[in-house]
Amino acid sequence: MLLHDHLDGGLRPATVAELADATGYAGLPTTDPAELGSWFRRAADSGSLVSYLETFAHTCGVMQTEEALVRVAAEAVEDLAADGVVYAEVRYAPELFVERGLSLDAVVEAVQAGFTEGTRRVAANGGSIRVGTLLCAMRQHARALEIASLAVRYRDVGVAGFDIAGPEDGFPPTRNLDAFEYLRQNNAHFTIHAGEAFGLPSIWEAIQHCGAERLGHGVRIAEDIKADADGTVHLGRLAAYVRDRRIPLEICPTSNVQTGTVRSIAEHPIGLLAKLRFRVTVNTDNRLMSGCTMTSEFAALHETFGYGIDDFRWFTINAMKSAFIDFDARISLIDDVIKPGYAALA
Repeated sequence: MLLHDHLDGGLRPATVAELADATGYAGLPTTDPAELGSWFRRAADSGSLVSYLETFAHTCGVMQTEEALVRVAAEAVEDLAADGVVYAEVRYAPELFVERGLSLDAVVEAVQAGFTEGTRRVAANGGSIRVGTLLCAMRQHARALEIASLAVRYRDVGVAGFDIAGPEDGFPPTRNLDAFEYLRQNNAHFTIHAGEAFGLPSIWEAIQHCGAERLGHGVRIAEDIKADADGTVHLGRLAAYVRDRRIPLEICPTSNVQTGTVRSIAEHPIGLLAKLRFRVTVNTDNRLMSGCTMTSEFAALHETFGYGIDDFRWFTINAMKSAFIDFDARISLIDDVIKPGYAALA
């Protein structure tokens, strides 16, 4: 189960190199797939969200044709299924893929075709996965309402919801209030990147002004939690509200270290948040830049916090409960796929 995964952050290095050659993109630092994969990880490991985001110039640069979008989307589905993911919400910003003349609609239709093809390939190999799409608006631009309208227009063909992404500091979610109002009026789902590069005010605005159903990252809600010397924990008003309302946190441990949100996995507040029973979910964010999978994220949490099968089952069910698909589908996946799968592992 995966709620926070960026399409343009999860390409195979070989695909980046091959698409660069096919589309005439000349900006790559190297065309050797192994070296390119290492370069992305080193470049992303900067301790700065702004620097981390700069790596996307290359992935977006090779994703400017319908053929490229179909290929990247199909391969993403295959890679996620191979990692054992049974449901994923994969997000991207359509406005980033129009440099060569594609319309926003053409971008969405190409990605959906890729997801359909990837799902078909997985099924042909005896597997099963369901993918929902989240359309992102870049918070530093002024197209949120346009992208929200796009999400509503395509929600019956696989688009599960909406998000805003991009640099958080200096671009508060309230800049996009018209988009969130439109989504609420149309009974559409949305999450908001908040509480990663900026702290509690970003989370507060996302929830109380914009009405976010989930928080993309949301890890800095821990700044509203204080502990006494004897270990007694006190939740501030905002942290208590987030926990009481069961607002899901789309936490991405490895990415949070890379962007400088936390200093290490060992110091990541996921341990505290899980102990306090916030609605914690575990996610990859950008599999290429972070060199991670859901398996590696769970493995890192096992090594650091000693989490076992029961904990991973809890994280997984948290995510499935929080997905932007209908209730019956969520219950079916929990009861018929996730619980039996973990029971077999136990």
